[in-house]
Amino acid sequence: MHIGVLEDDPDQQALMDLWLRSAQHSLEMFGTVADMLAALKGGSFDALLLDWMLPDGDGGEVLRWVRQSLGWKLAIVVLTSRDDEQTVVEALQAGADDYVVKPAKQQELNARLLSAARRASPGGLPVMRMGAYEIDVPKHSLLVNGAAVTLTQKEFDLSVYLFQNPAKLMSRDHLLDRIWGISSEVDSRTVDTHVSRIRKKLQLDGKMGWKMVPVYGYGYRLERVDL
Repeated sequence: MHIGVLEDDPDQQALMDLWLRSAQHSLEMFGTVADMLAALKGGSFDALLLDWMLPDGDGGEVLRWVRQSLGWKLAIVVLTSRDDEQTVVEALQAGADDYVVKPAKQQELNARLLSAARRASPGGLPVMRMGAYEIDVPKHSLLVNGAAVTLTQKEFDLSVYLFQNPAKLMSRDHLLDRIWGISSEVDSRTVDTHVSRIRKKLQLDGKMGWKMVPVYGYGYRLERVDL
Protein backbone atom coordinates (compact mmCIF):
# COMPACT_ATOMS: atom_id res chain seq x y z
CA MET A 1 0.00 0.00 0.00
CA HIS A 2 0.97 3.63 -0.40
CA ILE A 3 0.39 5.23 3.02
CA GLY A 4 0.27 8.87 4.05
CA VAL A 5 1.56 9.39 7.60
CA LEU A 6 0.71 12.51 9.63
CA GLU A 7 3.21 12.72 12.51
CA ASP A 8 5.29 15.63 13.80
CA ASP A 9 7.57 13.79 16.24
CA PRO A 10 10.93 12.91 14.56
CA ASP A 11 11.39 9.71 16.59
CA GLN A 12 7.90 8.49 15.71
CA GLN A 13 8.48 9.43 12.07
CA ALA A 14 11.63 7.31 11.98
CA LEU A 15 9.84 4.39 13.66
CA MET A 16 6.85 4.51 11.29
CA ASP A 17 9.22 4.77 8.32
CA LEU A 18 11.06 1.64 9.47
CA TRP A 19 7.94 -0.37 10.31
CA LEU A 20 5.94 0.45 7.19
CA ARG A 21 8.79 -0.03 4.73
CA SER A 22 9.72 -3.35 6.34
CA ALA A 23 6.11 -4.43 5.68
CA GLN A 24 6.65 -3.59 2.00
CA HIS A 25 4.57 -0.41 2.02
CA SER A 26 5.60 2.89 0.46
CA LEU A 27 4.85 6.08 2.35
CA GLU A 28 4.92 9.85 2.46
CA MET A 29 5.50 11.61 5.77
CA PHE A 30 3.85 14.90 6.79
CA GLY A 31 4.53 16.99 9.89
CA THR A 32 1.55 19.35 9.67
CA VAL A 33 -2.14 19.20 8.84
CA ALA A 34 -1.64 21.76 6.07
CA ASP A 35 1.06 19.69 4.36
CA MET A 36 -1.04 16.54 4.38
CA LEU A 37 -4.15 18.30 3.07
CA ALA A 38 -2.12 19.81 0.23
CA ALA A 39 -0.79 16.36 -0.69
CA LEU A 40 -4.25 14.79 -0.54
CA LYS A 41 -5.55 17.36 -3.01
CA GLY A 42 -2.90 16.41 -5.55
CA GLY A 43 -1.88 12.83 -4.74
CA SER A 44 -3.23 9.34 -4.20
CA PHE A 45 -3.00 7.06 -1.16
CA ASP A 46 -4.35 3.65 -0.16
CA ALA A 47 -4.42 4.47 3.56
CA LEU A 48 -3.69 7.23 6.07
CA LEU A 49 -2.09 6.94 9.49
CA LEU A 50 -2.89 10.04 11.54
CA ASP A 51 -1.53 11.47 14.75
CA TRP A 52 -4.20 13.47 16.58
CA MET A 53 -2.34 16.49 17.97
CA LEU A 54 -0.29 18.50 15.44
CA PRO A 55 1.36 21.94 15.58
CA ASP A 56 -1.31 23.48 13.35
CA GLY A 57 -4.40 21.47 14.26
CA ASP A 58 -5.54 17.90 14.80
CA GLY A 59 -6.12 14.73 12.84
CA GLY A 60 -9.86 15.34 12.94
CA GLU A 61 -9.46 18.13 10.38
CA VAL A 62 -7.90 15.67 7.94
CA LEU A 63 -10.52 13.02 8.70
CA ARG A 64 -13.45 15.33 8.08
CA TRP A 65 -11.92 16.74 4.87
CA VAL A 66 -11.22 13.26 3.48
CA ARG A 67 -14.69 11.93 4.21
CA GLN A 68 -16.38 15.02 2.79
CA SER A 69 -14.13 15.34 -0.27
CA LEU A 70 -12.88 11.83 -1.07
CA GLY A 71 -15.51 9.58 0.47
CA TRP A 72 -15.01 6.30 2.32
CA LYS A 73 -12.74 4.29 0.04
CA LEU A 74 -9.60 5.56 1.77
CA ALA A 75 -8.63 3.61 4.90
CA ILE A 76 -7.79 5.81 7.90
CA VAL A 77 -6.23 4.73 11.20
CA VAL A 78 -5.59 7.18 14.05
CA LEU A 79 -2.37 6.60 16.00
CA THR A 80 -1.98 8.81 19.08
CA SER A 81 -0.97 8.85 22.73
CA ARG A 82 -4.42 10.13 23.72
CA ASP A 83 -6.61 7.28 24.97
CA ASP A 84 -9.45 9.22 26.64
CA GLU A 85 -12.93 8.15 25.60
CA GLN A 86 -13.86 11.58 24.24
CA THR A 87 -10.97 11.59 21.74
CA VAL A 88 -11.65 8.01 20.67
CA VAL A 89 -15.32 8.78 20.06
CA GLU A 90 -14.48 12.01 18.24
CA ALA A 91 -12.06 10.22 15.92
CA LEU A 92 -14.48 7.41 15.11
CA GLN A 93 -17.36 9.83 14.56
CA ALA A 94 -15.19 11.93 12.25
CA GLY A 95 -14.64 8.87 10.06
CA ALA A 96 -11.66 6.86 11.37
CA ASP A 97 -11.71 3.14 10.56
CA ASP A 98 -9.64 2.27 13.62
CA TYR A 99 -7.83 3.83 16.59
CA VAL A 100 -4.44 2.72 17.97
CA VAL A 101 -2.91 4.09 21.18
CA LYS A 102 0.82 4.73 21.40
CA PRO A 103 3.13 3.02 22.03
CA ALA A 104 1.95 0.84 19.18
CA LYS A 105 3.17 -2.67 18.42
CA GLN A 106 4.58 -3.22 14.93
CA GLN A 107 2.63 -6.31 13.89
CA GLU A 108 -0.60 -5.08 15.42
CA LEU A 109 -0.35 -1.72 13.65
CA ASN A 110 0.30 -3.36 10.29
CA ALA A 111 -2.60 -5.77 10.81
CA ARG A 112 -4.96 -2.93 11.68
CA LEU A 113 -3.90 -0.96 8.59
CA LEU A 114 -4.51 -3.97 6.34
CA SER A 115 -7.84 -4.68 8.02
CA ALA A 116 -8.95 -1.07 7.56
CA ALA A 117 -7.89 -1.19 3.90
CA ARG A 118 -9.91 -4.36 3.32
CA ARG A 119 -12.99 -2.73 4.86
CA ALA A 120 -12.51 0.40 2.77
CA SER A 121 -12.06 -1.65 -0.40
CA PRO A 122 -14.00 -4.92 0.04
CA GLY A 123 -12.79 -6.26 -3.30
CA GLY A 124 -9.19 -6.05 -2.09
CA LEU A 125 -6.49 -3.45 -2.52
CA PRO A 126 -6.56 -2.05 -6.04
CA VAL A 127 -4.13 -3.33 -8.63
CA MET A 128 -2.35 -0.51 -10.44
CA ARG A 129 -2.66 -0.77 -14.21
CA MET A 130 -0.62 1.65 -16.29
CA GLY A 131 -0.84 0.51 -19.91
CA ALA A 132 1.39 -2.55 -20.33
CA TYR A 133 2.26 -2.48 -16.61
CA GLU A 134 0.28 -4.15 -13.83
CA ILE A 135 1.38 -3.75 -10.20
CA ASP A 136 -0.06 -5.65 -7.23
CA VAL A 137 1.65 -4.27 -4.12
CA PRO A 138 0.35 -6.76 -1.51
CA LYS A 139 1.40 -9.69 -3.71
CA HIS A 140 4.72 -8.03 -4.59
CA SER A 141 3.94 -8.62 -8.26
CA LEU A 142 4.82 -6.51 -11.30
CA LEU A 143 3.83 -7.64 -14.78
CA VAL A 144 4.85 -6.21 -18.13
CA ASN A 145 2.48 -7.29 -20.91
CA GLY A 146 1.34 -10.10 -18.63
CA ALA A 147 4.84 -11.41 -17.94
CA ALA A 148 6.18 -11.31 -14.37
CA VAL A 149 9.39 -9.34 -13.80
CA THR A 150 11.81 -10.39 -11.07
CA LEU A 151 12.77 -7.43 -8.89
CA THR A 152 14.61 -6.99 -5.61
CA GLN A 153 12.64 -5.40 -2.78
CA LYS A 154 14.16 -1.96 -3.35
CA GLU A 155 13.70 -2.21 -7.12
CA PHE A 156 10.04 -3.07 -6.54
CA ASP A 157 9.55 -0.24 -4.01
CA LEU A 158 11.18 2.25 -6.37
CA SER A 159 9.08 1.06 -9.32
CA VAL A 160 5.86 1.34 -7.32
CA TYR A 161 6.70 4.84 -6.10
CA LEU A 162 7.56 6.08 -9.59
CA PHE A 163 4.36 4.68 -11.08
CA GLN A 164 2.37 6.22 -8.23
CA ASN A 165 3.85 9.60 -9.17
CA PRO A 166 3.88 9.74 -12.98
CA ALA A 167 5.21 12.89 -14.68
CA LYS A 168 6.58 14.23 -11.38
CA LEU A 169 10.22 15.28 -11.27
CA MET A 170 11.93 13.41 -8.44
CA SER A 171 15.31 14.41 -7.08
CA ARG A 172 17.84 11.74 -6.17
CA ASP A 173 17.72 12.88 -2.54
CA HIS A 174 13.93 12.64 -2.49
CA LEU A 175 13.99 9.09 -3.88
CA LEU A 176 16.74 8.14 -1.48
CA ASP A 177 14.65 9.36 1.44
CA ARG A 178 11.40 7.76 0.29
CA ILE A 179 12.77 4.35 -0.67
CA TRP A 180 15.78 3.84 1.60
CA GLY A 181 14.58 5.91 4.57
CA ILE A 182 15.74 8.93 6.51
CA SER A 183 18.40 6.98 8.42
CA SER A 184 19.89 5.31 5.36
CA GLU A 185 23.67 5.38 4.96
CA VAL A 186 23.65 4.80 1.19
CA ASP A 187 24.34 7.67 -1.21
CA SER A 188 22.66 9.00 -4.33
CA ARG A 189 24.67 6.70 -6.59
CA THR A 190 22.52 3.88 -5.23
CA VAL A 191 19.49 5.61 -6.72
CA ASP A 192 21.18 5.82 -10.14
CA THR A 193 22.08 2.13 -9.99
CA HIS A 194 18.55 1.04 -9.13
CA VAL A 195 16.97 3.35 -11.71
CA SER A 196 19.27 1.89 -14.36
CA ARG A 197 18.24 -1.64 -13.37
CA ILE A 198 14.51 -1.04 -13.41
CA ARG A 199 14.76 0.93 -16.66
CA LYS A 200 16.24 -2.19 -18.26
CA LYS A 201 14.05 -4.78 -16.50
CA LEU A 202 10.79 -2.88 -17.09
CA GLN A 203 11.74 -1.68 -20.57
CA LEU A 204 11.18 1.95 -19.64
CA ASP A 205 12.55 3.22 -22.92
CA GLY A 206 9.22 4.34 -24.38
CA LYS A 207 8.44 1.19 -26.34
CA MET A 208 5.92 0.04 -23.72
CA GLY A 209 4.29 3.45 -23.32
CA TRP A 210 6.45 4.72 -20.46
CA LYS A 211 9.92 6.23 -20.40
CA MET A 212 12.34 6.96 -17.57
CA VAL A 213 13.74 10.42 -18.25
CA PRO A 214 16.93 11.55 -16.46
CA VAL A 215 17.24 15.21 -15.56
CA TYR A 216 20.91 16.15 -15.52
CA GLY A 217 22.27 17.00 -12.09
CA TYR A 218 18.91 16.49 -10.38
CA GLY A 219 16.98 13.24 -10.72
CA TYR A 220 14.34 11.42 -12.77
CA ARG A 221 10.83 11.63 -14.14
CA LEU A 222 8.61 8.77 -15.38
CA GLU A 223 6.78 9.96 -18.47
CA ARG A 224 3.98 8.50 -20.55
CA VAL A 225 4.80 8.09 -24.24
CA ASP A 226 2.15 8.18 -26.97
CA LEU A 227 2.54 5.12 -29.17
